[in-house]
Amino acid sequence: MTAASIVAIIIFVAMFILIITEKIEKQITTLCCGALTLIFVFGVCLRDLGAIWDTINLSAIVNPEFWHSTGAEAESGGIDWSTILFLAGMMIMVEGMARVGFFRWLCMLIAKLVHYKTIPIFIAFMCMSFVLAMFIDSITVILFLASITIELARLLKFPPVPMILAEIFCANLGGSATMCGDPPNIIIGTQLGYTFTDFITHTGLIAIISFAFILVYFYLVMHKELSVNSVSPEDFSNLPSPSSAITDKTGFIINTIIFIAAVVLLVTHATTHLTVAFIGVAVAAVTLITSGKHIPEILKKVDYKTLLFFTGLFVVVAGLEKTGVLEIIAKFIQNISGGNIYLMVAIIIWISAIASAFIDNIPFAATMVPVIKALSATTGVHIDVLAWSLAMGTDVGGSATPIGASANVVGTSAAAKAGHPIGWGKYCKKMAPATIIVLVISTIFICAFYL
Repeated sequence: MTAASIVAIIIFVAMFILIITEKIEKQITTLCCGALTLIFVFGVCLRDLGAIWDTINLSAIVNPEFWHSTGAEAESGGIDWSTILFLAGMMIMVEGMARVGFFRWLCMLIAKLVHYKTIPIFIAFMCMSFVLAMFIDSITVILFLASITIELARLLKFPPVPMILAEIFCANLGGSATMCGDPPNIIIGTQLGYTFTDFITHTGLIAIISFAFILVYFYLVMHKELSVNSVSPEDFSNLPSPSSAITDKTGFIINTIIFIAAVVLLVTHATTHLTVAFIGVAVAAVTLITSGKHIPEILKKVDYKTLLFFTGLFVVVAGLEKTGVLEIIAKFIQNISGGNIYLMVAIIIWISAIASAFIDNIPFAATMVPVIKALSATTGVHIDVLAWSLAMGTDVGGSATPIGASANVVGTSAAAKAGHPIGWGKYCKKMAPATIIVLVISTIFICAFYL
């Protein structure tokens, strides 16, 4: 192992420890570690200025292939600007939808359609959480669902915690179904050249099958608790109407059309060859143009910290990749599995899930993508099999603990703020079995249909 490899590993481990301990904001951690990688790994140890330029990867943005793919192999290594621009674009679109009251209106409309009955609301909100998270960041989905759930719980006299927990899990599961549903999938898709259709026909099918089991699981586990003290209001007129949630009717219509257009573009981008970077930028541009005086308000709410976090993260992972560390990890997994493809798939799914239950799944996915590429090259296992295994493990594993995914933190924080704290014991007792159910289904499905 070279000096460059050792330095790259030290920086990576230090970054992970700082992210886990949360002593420093995670975007500052990754940016500083990224800078150290550029200076010490590429500059001092390798003395390769070309590697620095390749890692920064700004030249990719001016490449026509970056915006309109002709089928060439996807760019790999360095900062993945496709992921960053796509995330930024979707964030802007979501903020535009939130501004006009879209999510609050949708929640209240569904509650009204099921006549404000607790169990139907419970099932409907799980379905809505699953479907919305396929297209919108799970953090946003839970942010609005949890707040509406707490409001309805107060009015209808049912405990909100069981419903919030189910919503969190379904959001994470729904995110696994599509390329844009969860950040790890965006990383896997952009770096391995997959399309929205590729994900929906593979991880999407696994997620939908799993969701059927999860609906039954949560109903059996939660329905008694939800039925305690719950009442069905006889006078619906005392409850707020869905239309009251809409703050800008014209903006509501425009942003709904933009959302539908974004979904259509994502579903068809394998045919149109428009890249996710183009779709993200286009959606953001139209949202801002049609928002008029509200542009500053929308831009202010964009999660720039996450975008900076990604930027630094990609640089650190590039240090591991260019110094050969990831190839060593790939060979280690290959040796453990003894060349057994089934064992290799199980290792990737379950190790990814266990790791994602305790550490941020975004850096883990970014680290593992080049690892599975190396595994595929050395073992002959098709990259698709390893990619779907990694996606399901990282996306679903985070549901097992309160800190495993951002949506978990948002949902439990909202409950605690409303006077309903959720401890580790209560959380894991309900969510860990659900996580295991999906992981077992994923393992069986991938081994049965892809090997």
